[in-house]
Amino acid sequence: MPEEIVEKYKIDIYGASASIKIISGKDFVTLYDLSLPFIETGTKALLAEIRERLITEISVTPKEIFDPKTIDILKEKFKVRIFKLLEQNIPHLTPENKMQLTAYLINETLGLGVLEFLFSDPFLEEVVVNSSKEPVWVYHKVHGWLKTNIVISDETQIANYASIIARRVGRQITTLDPLLDAHLVTGDRANATLFPISTRGNTITIRKFARKPWTVVDFVANNTMSSDVAALIWMTMQYEGNIIVSGGTATGKTSFLQTCLPFIQPNHRIISIEDTRELLLPEFLHWVPLTTREANPEGKGEITMLDLMVNSLRMRPDRIVVGEIRRQEQAEVLFEAMHTGHSVYSTLHADTAEQTIGRLVNPPINIPKNQLDAIDLLVVMFRDRRKRFRRIIEVSEIVPVGAEGVSAEVTLQPNALYRWRPVTDRLEEHKPSIKLFDRIGLYTGLGESEIKNDLKNKKKIIEWLVKNNTTDLNRIGKIIAQYYNNEDSVISAASKNSKPESVAGG
Repeated sequence: MPEEIVEKYKIDIYGASASIKIISGKDFVTLYDLSLPFIETGTKALLAEIRERLITEISVTPKEIFDPKTIDILKEKFKVRIFKLLEQNIPHLTPENKMQLTAYLINETLGLGVLEFLFSDPFLEEVVVNSSKEPVWVYHKVHGWLKTNIVISDETQIANYASIIARRVGRQITTLDPLLDAHLVTGDRANATLFPISTRGNTITIRKFARKPWTVVDFVANNTMSSDVAALIWMTMQYEGNIIVSGGTATGKTSFLQTCLPFIQPNHRIISIEDTRELLLPEFLHWVPLTTREANPEGKGEITMLDLMVNSLRMRPDRIVVGEIRRQEQAEVLFEAMHTGHSVYSTLHADTAEQTIGRLVNPPINIPKNQLDAIDLLVVMFRDRRKRFRRIIEVSEIVPVGAEGVSAEVTLQPNALYRWRPVTDRLEEHKPSIKLFDRIGLYTGLGESEIKNDLKNKKKIIEWLVKNNTTDLNRIGKIIAQYYNNEDSVISAASKNSKPESVAGG
């Protein structure tokens, strides 16, 4: 099979650029080719001397290295000094070569070497080192798993990188304690294992935190959900309904929550609870993000999801967002919050709406069936690994069936409002609402025709944003906030296809 360059692009780091090629038809897997200038052995030796001088001349505190607010200042300080040392030791360098060597020195001194280029690629979600015996692998947003042309020289270097990561979070990874699971201050999640626990060699897995968050416009534009479903979710959240998002691993559950949260009114207090900070909300929302904390090496200081959930109820929240329901105690607190007037949004591992209900009412979560009436919508996510896309495959209510008489067993089943059709790749209406619209009408006084007109207007606004490719999180949040302040002005702007900037204030 002949090789084919599927895609080419460049990435920049500290002013230096690197070329990326995605190449198919080689080694049975698609290749991620990172092209960097070749540095000769003599030059590398000289750079090693410059690096030693840098470490000696510039005093660095742990806070400067581990604090994302100060690390950029530190890197700029290194950059200025590196320029001077390069001019003294390697005169007549071109500006381009000077930037490349500067990036090399900063990466080697303050980072994880060549891996830093991979972290700078916005299209990569995961960077994986399996051992020094094979190339680094990456997970690309468009092309899936790719084998790179990068090989870490030896196991000692991988172990050193793992130790650097551990020190950044005040932890250590050693032969006696060979497992590391760390949440970095940048939002990235790092996992590392040492030989012989990982029998082929030392490993590092880094899941990158999305620097540009997903928005409802992205999800509608890439067909993950339809504008009809987006409007339904918006209305449910506006009127403080409770939503559970389920799906398998990496189906986009948290990303979906991310797209929905800007629908919340700006004067509502939001408390989010996560193991790893993944959510990003418009900067002007009343939002308090909380994250769990692992115990220190002495086994002290752990803050669990349950601790944060119980504490959140004392923080006068209007909305509570929980990363994932795993245990009965967590679910009990969550449903207690629903029944005491808080709007709750969370995720759960389950592949269908039926499985979601089954997981909630059976061990280990084991919530009484009558509690599930508090859930207004179930949203089920799906990931097609072969075609590499994610979709909402079902949006359902939970309704009781077959319960007659005092002793009759209550059976719960989903009423699917929308279902995804693989043939057309569309989310299509399936059944009319039995519960949601009645509940909204009960608490708002809206009639059926008014609810339908509300959905129509929300759909119009979303499609207007999609048409104008308005993917900036804060701009979308401001338009939705303006909708709550002056609904008619936003509907009018959408009808006239005015520039969204005119509504969002620039």
